[in-house]
Amino acid sequence: MATFEALYGRRSRSPIRWFEPGEAKLYGTDLVKDALEKVKLIQERVRTAQSRQKCYVDQKARDLSFMVGKKVLLKVSSMKGIMRFGEKEKPVAIVDKQVRQLRSKKVSAVKVQWRGQPAKEATCEAEDDMQSKYPYLFSTSAF
Repeated sequence: MATFEALYGRRSRSPIRWFEPGEAKLYGTDLVKDALEKVKLIQERVRTAQSRQKCYVDQKARDLSFMVGKKVLLKVSSMKGIMRFGEKEKPVAIVDKQVRQLRSKKVSAVKVQWRGQPAKEATCEAEDDMQSKYPYLFSTSAF
């Protein structure tokens, strides 16, 4: 079975290598039987691969617990700023607003100052996320 056929469930439109050398063309019920056998083989291999990947993920998965007062490393994303755990830090003000042009769309981002943090440590957050979580910031904002 060709790679294209295995991935997309149909033969390539190119007439090159539709059949292996010496392979006879199949007609009618033989074609259907052959196709069903190949589909079952592919499904079995996909299930095996998924099972193997799940096994790898399960080995690495573990429950996380944090103690109050301990420092925690946070994952940083260029568009979303710092991912915060819980609701301990509240936004104080919107420092700046900017629109970033991606290839096919525009993304609005706001620079947010958080409680207990100086203005120079403000983070860039997606405007839609901030507006849905903290609408009070936008009612008093000058932007």
